[in-house]
Amino acid sequence: MAIERARVQAVQKPWGVADLRPWSRTDHGGGLIGEVWYERSGAGASEPSLLLKLLFTSQPLSIQVHPDDAYAQSIGLARGKAEAWYVLSAAPGSRIALGLKMRLAPRQLREAVNDGSIAGLVAWRPVLPGDVVFVPAGTIHAIGAGLVIAEIQQRSDATFRMFDFGRKRELHIADAVAAATAGPADVGLRARRLTDERMLLASNPHFVLERIELAPGSAVRLEAERETWLLVVRGSARASRFDIAAGDAVFAQSDSVDVRAGAQGMASLVAYTGVGGPVPHLLQGPAQPSVADAAALQGRQMTPSHLHTRADPAHGPAGVTP
Repeated sequence: MAIERARVQAVQKPWGVADLRPWSRTDHGGGLIGEVWYERSGAGASEPSLLLKLLFTSQPLSIQVHPDDAYAQSIGLARGKAEAWYVLSAAPGSRIALGLKMRLAPRQLREAVNDGSIAGLVAWRPVLPGDVVFVPAGTIHAIGAGLVIAEIQQRSDATFRMFDFGRKRELHIADAVAAATAGPADVGLRARRLTDERMLLASNPHFVLERIELAPGSAVRLEAERETWLLVVRGSARASRFDIAAGDAVFAQSDSVDVRAGAQGMASLVAYTGVGGPVPHLLQGPAQPSVADAAALQGRQMTPSHLHTRADPAHGPAGVTP
């Protein structure tokens, strides 16, 4: 049983920013911070299977791909990496790349990476705050400049760079070509409302991502049967014994978390391990589903596919970070 305020770890990146406000006030020594990782704070805590991050971009990240579990394990890594992004802030014209404009044979993909033409083959899409993007393992992707993104992922740094926008970092051509699905991404609208408070954003065998909105002063009990992360994206709340506001996160597992929203209400992202799909009774309190609705919820799991929709108002030698 565990309920912990997540501790934060700032990670410097060449594409990062100097000012993390209002999402984080962690001391980062004045460098360019590209990622803030949320980690368990309990003494002797076991390593979770999910990693929650914030990404801050002043330049585009590399064009890259993550392997699935099978490929990762074939080269000695513990697991692959599927991830989902929730756009918190977007400068005008901000965009992300997901998939390619056309399907390529492995030989063509290798040539495009070798000569740099891959940069013109990725499919860029504009994004706005509230957009959600699911990135299954094998999807060629990139994140553009001017964005603040909350990311939930399998806990892995298995990333293979294909193009780095002149930063001259190592590319991983052989692994990238072997791991990639070299074609267009299947972008579908799949968010669905579960209750008045709960919006299901993504569900796959690795994690479930929801957006939860609580009215001012309302109280619920979060049933964290599985490994569960809660990140506040607007407003404030009291969660167990912790006061939390935008940019704060709580980790819980095999425990119940009493949550009371503040005077302005609270919007949060809640992510938990995905085996079995969405938890029917994640929240105990007002406006919960009926027994029949809960049974239906249990049975209608979303299939793993690309998700790009606007939501409602263990490391190894081949693993690198974006």
